[in-house]
Amino acid sequence: MTPVVHVVLFQFKDGQTPDQRRDLCDKMLGLRNKCLHPASKRPYIKSSMGGLDRSIEGCQHGSTHAFVVEFESEQDRDYYVNEDPAQASFVLEVLQKLDKATILDFSPGVF
Repeated sequence: MTPVVHVVLFQFKDGQTPDQRRDLCDKMLGLRNKCLHPASKRPYIKSSMGGLDRSIEGCQHGSTHAFVVEFESEQDRDYYVNEDPAQASFVLEVLQKLDKATILDFSPGVF
């Protein structure tokens, strides 16, 4: 199996308070425990982390929060993106509060 790293960048709409942003970020990170594999009924996200931008380079293009979610396989990532009800519910909630989401997926060392 080839692991997949899922990188998500958020640019929140104006008017979101720090507490509202923190709540959504906590929910994003909480998906690690809420997303259950359809066969095993166990969490299938290998790792998940995120935080507020701290870059000094000025190349964020409006993104303020970053998340990195790691999956054991493309199949797990595909289920997460296309079928997982917990992730789908979160997406419906968060998209209303974002100006932009940038998402990149890669497999380490595959170019």
